[in-house]
Amino acid sequence: MNRSDAETLWEVARVLARDAAKVSRSPRPLPPLLFFTDPVRTPRPWETAAGLPAGSGVVFRHFGRPDARETALRLRETTAAGGVILLIGLDADLAGAVGADGLHLPERALDQARSLSETRPDWLITGAAHAGAALDAPHLHARVLSPVFAAGGASSDTPALGLAAFRALAAAAAVPVYALGGIDAGNARGLIGSGACGLAGVSAIQAAFSA
Repeated sequence: MNRSDAETLWEVARVLARDAAKVSRSPRPLPPLLFFTDPVRTPRPWETAAGLPAGSGVVFRHFGRPDARETALRLRETTAAGGVILLIGLDADLAGAVGADGLHLPERALDQARSLSETRPDWLITGAAHAGAALDAPHLHARVLSPVFAAGGASSDTPALGLAAFRALAAAAAVPVYALGGIDAGNARGLIGSGACGLAGVSAIQAAFSA
């Protein structure tokens, strides 16, 4: 664990969450910090989950890997012990099977949000958004907007929004918006006052919080 980076990311995430709560558009509290898993970049996500502060969240994205259930169960055990929220990417059956706290939908699957909110009103449901996307999904509790800064992984070929564009999109959004993409301890403070409800990340969170 990189304690200095972890403290910075968590401090900024909590400031964003407090600011967003003053004008909250969500019917339920949201985790200030979301750790997104990736089978390639985060092969042992439970190690990062074990180091996350209570009240933060993990979004487990298995992308069809054969060990999805085993990893999800391990994450559920770790997150439950640490007071961390667990969301499953896209797979509602897996989320129900492991007792997850909700679901994260990729942009292509946002049409599932309405039925999920009706059948699982106890779940926290978030959805992805990218540059130019409409941020008016009424059946989601929050959107995750990316990439704010130049990012790796699937967003490596996508131009970064930059702070000005992110602020404009967050201000116009009908639901709270997380900032994702290229965020680390060195640039996170620039998001204070941006309208983000929290921080989301992959590699930077893994590097900062892995036990």
